Amino acid sequence: MSAPDPFRAYLVDDEPLALRRLSRLIEETGRCRILGTSRDPEAALEFLSRETVDVLFLDIQMPGLNGFELLARLPAQPLVIFTTAFDQYALQAFEVNSIDYLLKPVDRRQLERALAKLDRLRGAPASPPDLREVMKQLAESLRSGEPRYPDRIASRTGERVQLLDLARVTHFFARDKLTFAASGGRAWAVDYSISELEQKLDPHKFLRIHRAILLNLDWVQEVDSWFAGRVLVRLKDEKRTELTVARDRVRTLKERLGV
Repeated sequence: MSAPDPFRAYLVDDEPLALRRLSRLIEETGRCRILGTSRDPEAALEFLSRETVDVLFLDIQMPGLNGFELLARLPAQPLVIFTTAFDQYALQAFEVNSIDYLLKPVDRRQLERALAKLDRLRGAPASPPDLREVMKQLAESLRSGEPRYPDRIASRTGERVQLLDLARVTHFFARDKLTFAASGGRAWAVDYSISELEQKLDPHKFLRIHRAILLNLDWVQEVDSWFAGRVLVRLKDEKRTELTVARDRVRTLKERLGV
């Protein structure tokens, strides 16, 4: 019996590292032929409006158009595997024409599970009724009122994924080209740069105080003046962690803390 034809896949994610990682993992499976990738949702919309794909790997949180908005504007709804760093969107993803979701950082086991599910649907009857109205409502829910920020973030060690409660993360820091979340007396590796986290997390709670440090303001215990115009913050964790604030960020920190 001959092997089934590979799925025709298209990938959309505004984060270059995540897009490259997912592309590599998909190619390694040998079960998909990637027709294209895009970091720009508008460009992806143009491609998908004229080309047919078997499966769309789609990020949810993107600038310009979020994933739900992109789907709502497509003339035909493909099967979708959502990719997201935040599991709060999982239930929303399954309300639309989605077969699965992958929690970032994506690993091979997650991907194989999703592709196996997709394989079972090969040759199945056409998708259910048009769900564009549902997707429009979901898209509007992401846009309406205050922005929705995540409550948790994933940390992966080998095959194990740990979901960290962001309220318990005292700060994020970069070291040796990696990013870590400090929580519960440990450092947990996360698959985002400090700049990416600064864009994704609630700015009312997280403030960048150094090019390599993103601080959770709820954990600040003391603020001390230091030499050369800098400031030292001391956290109310068990270690009484001390963090240096860059000179150009002192004023913003003091304004945010009301000191």
